[in-house]
Amino acid sequence: MLRASAIMAAGTMVSRLTGFVRTAVLAAAIGTFALGDAYNAAYTIPLILFDLLIGGVLSSVIVPMIVRAKKQDADGGRAFEQRLMTLAIVVLTLIAVLGVLLARPIMVLYTASNWSPHKIDVAASLARFILPQIAFFGIGAMAGAILNTRDRFAAPMWAPVLNNIVVIGIGVAYYMTGSSDIDKVSDRSLMLLGLGTTAGIVAQSIVLVIALHRAGFRFRPRLGLRDTGLGEAGKAALWTFVFVGINQFGFWVTTKLATGAGDAAPGAGNSAYSYAFQLFQLPYGIIAVSVITAMLPRMSRYVHDGEFDSARAEFGSGVRLVSSVIVPSGLLLMVLGPAATTLIFSWGNMNAENALYIGYVLQVFGLALVPFSIFQLLLRVFYSFGDTRTPAIIAAINVAIQATLSLIAYSTLPARYIVIGMAFAYALTYVIGSGVAWVLASKKIQGLGGRGVAAGLSRMYVAAIPAAVVALAVLWLAREIAPITALSSAVILAAGGGFGLLFYLLAAHRMRVPEVSSIIGLVTSRVGR
Repeated sequence: MLRASAIMAAGTMVSRLTGFVRTAVLAAAIGTFALGDAYNAAYTIPLILFDLLIGGVLSSVIVPMIVRAKKQDADGGRAFEQRLMTLAIVVLTLIAVLGVLLARPIMVLYTASNWSPHKIDVAASLARFILPQIAFFGIGAMAGAILNTRDRFAAPMWAPVLNNIVVIGIGVAYYMTGSSDIDKVSDRSLMLLGLGTTAGIVAQSIVLVIALHRAGFRFRPRLGLRDTGLGEAGKAALWTFVFVGINQFGFWVTTKLATGAGDAAPGAGNSAYSYAFQLFQLPYGIIAVSVITAMLPRMSRYVHDGEFDSARAEFGSGVRLVSSVIVPSGLLLMVLGPAATTLIFSWGNMNAENALYIGYVLQVFGLALVPFSIFQLLLRVFYSFGDTRTPAIIAAINVAIQATLSLIAYSTLPARYIVIGMAFAYALTYVIGSGVAWVLASKKIQGLGGRGVAAGLSRMYVAAIPAAVVALAVLWLAREIAPITALSSAVILAAGGGFGLLFYLLAAHRMRVPEVSSIIGLVTSRVGR
């Protein structure tokens, strides 16, 4: 699992680093005021609709069912995979067309009620160019799921790099020709921004389709659904749709409140929340997603064969491996968040104050990194059993807590602190949600080895405390010498982050944290070669 995760983590790291550049370029081009909020709202709609229609089904239903089809079907699951791909193409293409036709009502739904008609028109124009992504998202995601079941993990993690490169080029072109003022932006500039964003997803999907072809998959349209097992998949997917729908309701509440906060306090709204959330997802995306992707097919095979001991061992190994990286990353985000965002965002139409504010939001998100990552791993326990009902129930609890706390933050905090309060609501939600999920998953699989996981996490936190102290000392010293600028932030990140991680690795190695020792061994062996 570590070797497979390392391949994916390498691709994800390059993807996320180029994603940093992409985000920084877009922020420099469009800022975090009204146009930035409009773009981020429009950009998230395809992701929302894709999640509602198929995204959540991939990990919870499709991957385990492909694994079973490969074991049970005479053709090794080939016809089943072709039917899945055909269904995804047809359904998502129709949804993409419908989304384009309903772009304005959708944007009215997801933006603040006090937005002017012109702001909504701009967001709707962007959405019309961006919503066709839904079909290409689906094709690429389905190709990635089939590749994962064939233990081909590299292409799905490396393909987003091309997407980022395309959008970086579009962002540079927009910065040179467009305007960050929503009242001055032209239709041609909106077309460049919207179609350029979609072009990145098209390029990403093409790469995945080519990789799938090289893996031996040959697409042949198949529309017959009888006696294929897709009826069973539909029943299981029903609860996944409920799960995703509940989560998207929570996202809708968050977007409405964040855009409202940004209208009252420019620069402290949806764009600041979205950019901080993207950076918060970096450590999770590099290590946790890689481990989860490698873990789920293996756990599904163990559960299918009744090997619960092996499934428990796989889960425990995955949690400890993820936590060995996530624990120090969360603490370092809480210390170095403002330095990171100042380096990334204080360019072009962004100023240092707005970049620093994103860092304050990121610091609060750092609290959520460990519980959020463990929560995602716990969901895979249910999915390996084909249980999609329990995650939907847990999601309802999470959304109820997060929406309530976010509404309290919106109604009680000053406008400039609302999204910071919403980030804290997010963190507290996943602390509670991961506790509930752990109890239910433990009953499902007859124990999760909680004592071993807790002991491992305790050692990791003890090893990570010196890293956080070193980073904090570097930050304090740098601020005593000079104000935080892009240059000083680069020094702080290099010194504070570099020495902090070095102290963590040394402490963890001395404390005999096996996952850290395994990672060090893997890296040194690769470097040695």
